[in-house]
Amino acid sequence: MALANQGPVLRRPDGTAESLVRARTSFIVENKIEAGVVRDSILASWTRSREWHVTSDNIELSNDFDLEPDSPLSRAASPILSDVADQMATEPVSVILTDADGVVLDRRTGDSALHQHLDKVWLAPGFSYAEKFIGTNGIGTALEGRGPAQVFGHEHYVENLADLACAGAPIWHPVSGKLLGVVDLTCWRRDAGRFMSTAVARIARQIEGALLDQSGPRELALLHDYLTACRRHRGAVFGISPDLVMMNDKARELIDPADQVALIAGASEAMNTGRRLLMLDLPSGAVARVQVRPSWIRQGIAGGVLHVQLAPPEIAQKPRSLAGGHASPLSAAVGSSMLWAKCCQAIDRHFQSREWLVLEGEAGTGKTTVAKATHQMRSPAAHLRILDADDYGPRWIADVIEELETGGGTLVLTHVDRLTTEGMQTLADALEPHRESTDPDRPWVVATVSSGGLAGGEAANLLESFPRTVEVPPLRHHVEDVAELVPHLIARLTRGSELTCSPEALRVLMRNRWPGNVEQLYQVLRKVVARRRAGVVVPADLPPETHAITRRVLTPLEAIECDAIVDALLDNNGNKAEAARHLGMSRATIYRKIRGYGITTGAGTG
Repeated sequence: MALANQGPVLRRPDGTAESLVRARTSFIVENKIEAGVVRDSILASWTRSREWHVTSDNIELSNDFDLEPDSPLSRAASPILSDVADQMATEPVSVILTDADGVVLDRRTGDSALHQHLDKVWLAPGFSYAEKFIGTNGIGTALEGRGPAQVFGHEHYVENLADLACAGAPIWHPVSGKLLGVVDLTCWRRDAGRFMSTAVARIARQIEGALLDQSGPRELALLHDYLTACRRHRGAVFGISPDLVMMNDKARELIDPADQVALIAGASEAMNTGRRLLMLDLPSGAVARVQVRPSWIRQGIAGGVLHVQLAPPEIAQKPRSLAGGHASPLSAAVGSSMLWAKCCQAIDRHFQSREWLVLEGEAGTGKTTVAKATHQMRSPAAHLRILDADDYGPRWIADVIEELETGGGTLVLTHVDRLTTEGMQTLADALEPHRESTDPDRPWVVATVSSGGLAGGEAANLLESFPRTVEVPPLRHHVEDVAELVPHLIARLTRGSELTCSPEALRVLMRNRWPGNVEQLYQVLRKVVARRRAGVVVPADLPPETHAITRRVLTPLEAIECDAIVDALLDNNGNKAEAARHLGMSRATIYRKIRGYGITTGAGTG
């Protein structure tokens, strides 16, 4: 890389050094400044520096920062910095690399006088040159402005830096788009001139190229798919994997940060489990339709692209009730059976009395859902926070304590029975100071557990915080609610399109035992809607698993075998002998498996 004759780069300010000194003094002492003397970007940085209470006449920096000498940024930049340092070995110029916090990771300086001066002003590895510590400078101002920054002489906020000039350029990760740090060229003020900002911009691009070379095939595949999706679609697009998140401007515009977190979490889980289309209820009350397109899958972990559409306001904000046959905010809160209504009423009573509560039941019954629906029915404007115990750790406990101390609203702790004995005790200790509080703003706390999940001595202390337990019934115990759940879920999945379920198909669905509960019903209807968007759903539209009346959730291999048997029976008009021949199994085997899987097709012979 040639550094000479690059054209003018670091321009001297329009005013003289004397006028700049007067302007800086006037700003610091009198908070006044003459128009036209100081560049807008410098004046903005001076204002930030003053708000951070940076001392203008002294440098006091700490080096209490952990350096990562083997970080991806350092590895990518090191050979490039070495090359630049070799080319500038005879010049009074220093090339400096920092991380995203402005902490100097590397500094190469060939001139001994400049080297000693940079040490004197603590522009050295381990010290941060972020604006909040040192005021206006090429590194910190580039980080704050998210773009190139040039600072000359007395444009520096701290007087000790007035003999220097610097040009900084941000370094962005070429895949994730994350700001990783800054590369900076610093020299004496008198030597500033023709090559600095152009050269530093070129160095930054070289480092970004090296980072791209370091990226693995999975990151590159995701980047390719994400960029392709952004070119082809005008809506909200995300690129996600366990290590990075990318989103286009439309996604940032339409989806607020809290909803982004919930959406990415839900879509990641769906992607890892093979789901390709899902509807998500977001914390803001919006409903998102998410199309999932994996770029790679490895050992149950995936990365890919999300196409996101938000429900129209009239659908997402339609008033709903908790129980009684009307669409509720969440699918599992739909139902008017006596058993379901009794469950909802019990939870509602405990909400109104602010009694902390354990919701116990099988997976997929809607424990979290009915807690959310109760909150949204009784206090829709209040704060709601859901914390999954699967994420247990110091941060999780800190979030629990913060929610308890800030007060108000509802706190739902899911999968509490999955905590270790130590985790249960830590949670019990966090809840203890608040469980008997008479403060009217005390949050309503709900814990969800699987059936029998909190039995045993290790849970005794934790259970003391929850004086009431309500059992959320499995769907097979109130299967009559399937008649209300089905049209509600179809309306959600189709965004209100004209798709209805025939009485014959509904009877098939109501004969199932639904070991996976409402979640299993949702997945079945999702498969139906993927094939038919309008018209009437008939039994032939239902996936094979609905023709099996089983008391348990099948393993993946069992589900494949069951589906194959159902398909063979349907293809042969229910003739078991022909289906067995088609599958290459004996009649005795197919009879045994039909009984074991509880398969019914409504017709058939021998």
